[in-house]
Amino acid sequence: MNSWINLDALWKIVVIGLLAGAGLPALFAVGLRALAPATRTADPKAGAVPAPDVPAPELRGKVIAGICFVAVLAAMAWGVYSIVHSG
Repeated sequence: MNSWINLDALWKIVVIGLLAGAGLPALFAVGLRALAPATRTADPKAGAVPAPDVPAPELRGKVIAGICFVAVLAAMAWGVYSIVHSG
């Protein structure tokens, strides 16, 4: 082990940084995608025709989105809690 670099702390910082820096936004995006209604494939020859009624997301999508959003909010609350109570 090098006396200048603490490898144990370094890998922990990298893993937490990847999870918080890329994992939480990705989880939020999954929640948003779960709320999006199923799209129809339009005929490319006919051109894009706007749908008059946009269907609501299914119950399964709402549940998945809720779980994703709750996980993101819990991670944010844990981060604020750990910053406030670390002194």
